[in-house]
Amino acid sequence: MKPFAATDFVGERAWASQLLSDFGDVTVRLHWTDQPYRWHRNTGPEVFVVLDGEVDMHYRDTAGEHIVRLAAGQGVSVESGDEHVAHPVGAARILVVERKDSE
Repeated sequence: MKPFAATDFVGERAWASQLLSDFGDVTVRLHWTDQPYRWHRNTGPEVFVVLDGEVDMHYRDTAGEHIVRLAAGQGVSVESGDEHVAHPVGAARILVVERKDSE
């Protein structure tokens, strides 16, 4: 067992992460950020859960660009190939479960 306190984690840079677990092809990471990421598409599914703070998740589909505001305790499941970018509203801590080779 390896305890951790998500609310204590602060990265030295935006999107810094702490590896919580590695399941071979899949990782579980705690991220800290106060800056947007970049538009991207994952190579596999992703689970994105806000633990602390708020995040505006932008995504694009055939109908255009959309934004969903996620508060602590809320998350999204992103399918492989979905184009998206996370924009924190201030500082945020986020739990991300994804394939190891995802960006």
